[in-house]
Amino acid sequence: MYQEERLIQIMRYLEEHHRISVDEICDQLAVSRDTARRDLVKLEEQKAIVRTRGGAILPSRHQEVLDYSRRLQTVSDEKKQIGELAASLIQQGDTIILDASTTVQACANAMSQRSVNVMTNSIHQAEILSSKPEVDIQLLGGLLQKEHGFLYGTSVIERLRQFHVKKAFIGVVGLSERGLTIAHEEDGMVKRNMIQQAEQVIVLADHTKIGETELFRFAELKDVDLIITDQVPSEEFQTVLKREQVELMVTP
Repeated sequence: MYQEERLIQIMRYLEEHHRISVDEICDQLAVSRDTARRDLVKLEEQKAIVRTRGGAILPSRHQEVLDYSRRLQTVSDEKKQIGELAASLIQQGDTIILDASTTVQACANAMSQRSVNVMTNSIHQAEILSSKPEVDIQLLGGLLQKEHGFLYGTSVIERLRQFHVKKAFIGVVGLSERGLTIAHEEDGMVKRNMIQQAEQVIVLADHTKIGETELFRFAELKDVDLIITDQVPSEEFQTVLKREQVELMVTP
């Protein structure tokens, strides 16, 4: 096997398992320890890995958080499917929270004509739902984050604390063993309080969010009841979800 082929195999393993040892490279690729180390040196030179004592890990990646309109176009088909599946869980008479994420917007779009009471801090969600006559909307007032269209601040949090809802639909930028993360602390503080006021917490996350970690952690996995996504995650992450008693739904 040529070195280029070995490097591909090593990277594939890392994408799935996040770390690899020299011994694992030797066993899987039938090479010597010296060859395994040379392969790791090559990948390090390409900035594809970070070498550790006895092996390597993937470098941490920081996702650029696009503005709202550009995020709507990212994996939009997947978000639409996730939103439709999420909306199917909403029952007549439900009281729900919708946060300000674009994946949750797909849920708002897909909501059928049912009598539902919705709380949201998103001007986009409120605009969409205003065309659905049977939906009552409580727009949580506060400071407006113009680029992403969400309301935040102490007035939003204080109003949230006065309510108790059946379901909260929450979007993320990162979803991993480390928890639920977001780029903006202000948005994260609102999401944290949304979670605390709901009987059932439902996270909507397309496959690009799983395994990622952003700047601000607003919740742990144990705070989540259900995750809806579009691809089956790795066995390793499924094991973590089972340990934390988080259910998983994957779109057809």
